[in-house]
Amino acid sequence: MRLAGHTLGTPDHTVPQALDLFRAAGLDAAEVIYQNDYKSGLPLGDRSAAMEAMKAAETAGIPIVGLTPYTTAINSLDDAEWRTAVDEFRGAIETAHLLGADRVRVYAGSWHPGDNDHAARWGKLRKALEALAPEAGQAGVRLCVENHFGTMTQTAADTAALVREIAHPAVRVLYDQANLTFTHDETYEQAFAVQGDLIGHVHVKDLVFTDPNAAFRATETARVNASERAVRSRVVGGGVVPWSDILAALLQHGYDDVLSIELEYRWHPQDLPAPEDGFRESAAVLRSMLSEVRNA
Repeated sequence: MRLAGHTLGTPDHTVPQALDLFRAAGLDAAEVIYQNDYKSGLPLGDRSAAMEAMKAAETAGIPIVGLTPYTTAINSLDDAEWRTAVDEFRGAIETAHLLGADRVRVYAGSWHPGDNDHAARWGKLRKALEALAPEAGQAGVRLCVENHFGTMTQTAADTAALVREIAHPAVRVLYDQANLTFTHDETYEQAFAVQGDLIGHVHVKDLVFTDPNAAFRATETARVNASERAVRSRVVGGGVVPWSDILAALLQHGYDDVLSIELEYRWHPQDLPAPEDGFRESAAVLRSMLSEVRNA
């Protein structure tokens, strides 16, 4: 498996600086945020920034394998908002193709407790992905729908259901067991039972609970506000997520691809060591676990 650094963990670095950091940490690749006004990301539709990043990746020997947009309106019932969101994803697909990246993270729309019109919003989400999937496939890009709170696919079951409904090889699951753990949804065994054959990308992070019995709540999609958190972020191997068992299960299900280390330093720097240390420590732990799993 290849280990990638995610620029969520490098908020104070430019993309070229983040790529150098990932190389120094012993990583193989990078996943880069695709969002305006983020220092360690690529602005939407900015071809010159993408070209600069591509040159930096070649110099560092750290290929950019994925992009992470923050677009959520692909389930909007407002047609103008929906079209804008779909076009943003088209831009992400085009940028990924330019960079040689083969995957793009997808938030499955926006969905929070108290929202209504689930069937209508699910329909718009399907319509968006059905339109984008052939374009992504032609560009050699996978649209990877994340197990993520604040979207219509918080659970592994909902994520798998959406991907199966789209039924296109360019739409896959982005498996994030840490997300499923702190939302009190599926265990890793349950997640693999419903989506194990659909995984196209994996995010790796770790956590500990401050109150394991607290009900999950989040008013935003990208992050959980400090007042709502019942967990603390940790370097991989320092928390409760059973990564050794998960790596074994991934291999058993035929996934031997990128593991993207999602050090949440952008959102929760108080929980984590400096990115230079956090990525290096996470990479060392994952490589040790992978060696043990393969030799078991």
